[in-house]
Amino acid sequence: MNIDSIKNGIVIDHIKAKNGMKIYEALNLKELQCSVAIITNAKSQKMERKDIIKIDKEFDINLDALGFIDPDITINIVKDGKIIEKKHIEKPEKIINIVKCKNPRCITCVEKELDQIFILTDKEKNIYRCKYCEMRMN
Repeated sequence: MNIDSIKNGIVIDHIKAKNGMKIYEALNLKELQCSVAIITNAKSQKMERKDIIKIDKEFDINLDALGFIDPDITINIVKDGKIIEKKHIEKPEKIINIVKCKNPRCITCVEKELDQIFILTDKEKNIYRCKYCEMRMN
């Protein structure tokens, strides 16, 4: 399979296999007016299998969403066909409006205008809890 390189844009690399579509949806990439390539289950020396997303345009990426879904990814910024910057993502301490609280008694179910805020409470186990009701997010 041959996927062309991009001239100017973003390559999201080292995505754990099967997380590519989660990232596509979280970043709302379907709304972009440019080419977006999602490569799934690509062979990788480092990870065995990985997903890759190539976006033929620069735009502001929600780094918190990426860090929540897969903190081990790499973002490559491409200009004139060359990588000019590499960013490594970390787990965010707080995520806002990326996921919704599943607790039906949470205030966010009643007060729809409240932001959905989750706080990282256990970095090792990747546990986030709702700011309002402390429901665990898996």
